[in-house]
Amino acid sequence: MKFSAYIYKRPNIKKYEEKFNDLLQKFHDAQSFEEEDRFLQKINQLRNEFESMKTIVYIRHCIDTKDCFYKEEQNFFDEYTPIYENLVSKYYKALTRAKYKNDLEKKWGSQLFKIAHMKKNIVSFKILKDLKMENQLMSEYTKLLSSAKIYFKGEYQTLPQMRSFQMDIDRNTRKKGVDQKYNFFMKHEKCFDEMYDKLVKIRNQMAQSMGYKNFVQLGYDRMLRVDYNQEMIENLRHKIKKYIVPLSNKLREEQRERLGLNKLYYYDELIYFKEGNVKLKLDADEILHKGLKMYEDLSKETKCFFEHMIKNNLLDVLSKTGKSPAGFCTYIKNYQTPFIFANFNGTADDIDVLTHEAGHALQMYLSRDYFISEYNFPTLDACEIHGMSMEFFTYPYMDNFFVNADEYRQVHLREFLHFIPYGALVDEFQHYIYENPNISMKERKYLWMKLENEYIPYRNYGENEYLKHGAYWHQQGHIFKNPFYYIDYVLAGICALQFFIQSKKDFQSAWKNYINICKVGGSKSFLELVNIGKIQSPFEEDCIKNIIEEIKKQL
Repeated sequence: MKFSAYIYKRPNIKKYEEKFNDLLQKFHDAQSFEEEDRFLQKINQLRNEFESMKTIVYIRHCIDTKDCFYKEEQNFFDEYTPIYENLVSKYYKALTRAKYKNDLEKKWGSQLFKIAHMKKNIVSFKILKDLKMENQLMSEYTKLLSSAKIYFKGEYQTLPQMRSFQMDIDRNTRKKGVDQKYNFFMKHEKCFDEMYDKLVKIRNQMAQSMGYKNFVQLGYDRMLRVDYNQEMIENLRHKIKKYIVPLSNKLREEQRERLGLNKLYYYDELIYFKEGNVKLKLDADEILHKGLKMYEDLSKETKCFFEHMIKNNLLDVLSKTGKSPAGFCTYIKNYQTPFIFANFNGTADDIDVLTHEAGHALQMYLSRDYFISEYNFPTLDACEIHGMSMEFFTYPYMDNFFVNADEYRQVHLREFLHFIPYGALVDEFQHYIYENPNISMKERKYLWMKLENEYIPYRNYGENEYLKHGAYWHQQGHIFKNPFYYIDYVLAGICALQFFIQSKKDFQSAWKNYINICKVGGSKSFLELVNIGKIQSPFEEDCIKNIIEEIKKQL
């Protein structure tokens, strides 16, 4: 079935709540394992209905944020999702107290019960009002970014479309394009500041209402981190500063010399060669056609998966006015299918999206037969392994997309290494903010500048006052919408680099390890998945040091 034919019907929240509570009571009253298990399955079927409708609305709203119908439906879910989440929290509490818990765990696996134990503490009826406000503010942030219409080169551009000008061979065009982009952010600076301040305060208030000291641990619990804690993350960031930041700095200096510049400014960072970055030789339709050929050749798993995606129009990748500037992959439970959403901009980014989001989608496709919704995809730290690793596994096929694929691979690997310190920066920024929720916006921006100097000291904003006073993070949606998510990209990136190293030694063995972690979906925790993939935990003492030694050889 094509995505356009997927049926949407707004849930009747009152009737839904009554039915959910009735099933919970029957689960509680069950007098045998078989009876308890039957009601567990009925509760999950009911959950699938709500989540599928919510996901369909979110996709269609993101495709056209000006569509009045889906705009209103998105508002509905912003308001009532907290009620649903409270019901799910009650379900998790019921799971942890189940009479036949041991039998249920034998049938469904221990990861469900680890998740239940953590999630039962993160939602409560007493914070529903705050959860609604949090959802509304996050939607406002998306709408504000989507509203950007930047007049440049004789026509109006969206934020994703402006990115291509940051890679223009002409330095003056790059500077003007970036300045125009940040003029939009500067114009709305106060709005971004106030929006974020409200989000921080609301999240801190929720945490304290739930008995937490501050939002940090609640944020970790929301992310379902069962394998590691704040101290381990802090140690990881220290290793990144020690081993990756110096290499990143060295690569930026090489880039400056290669470009023949006296100084490398922020608007130069995305350009790697004097003659310009590697060029795509295909338009959007051709990219998808070649993508299909690539995935048909890569493996039997990817062949079936990508044919399904193309045949059923489960990708929306063209950038257009009114479309959300986001890029994501999501899963529609009722139809057992992933959906890829992106904004192609005519640069190498389009191929990164094709591979990264397809990595997520492949995992969801291979995990679609899991009945328990928690198992259709892993926790977000593990999820990102699939997306990032696919970027490396498709390296051999890049000649199909680029005039000079070797240049693409060079740039991609370097950008990957530059990202890891930036991802750690975002994480340390958020930790300090939520540990000190009442500091002023000026202090937050000063903190950002301080951390930039530690993690990305090469960055030079020239005369751009907006960026010089620490406002770069306004464009980083995860800071507003997904607190503490960003370090998951770092963890996954460290794992993906190991799959890259494996693939250079034995591609088929590495691919088999990758497919194995895709197939188990969310039935295992992050570190359990790392073990299945036969790679080293990012938290092990010598992990990053070992990786960097190998990567230097590849560079």
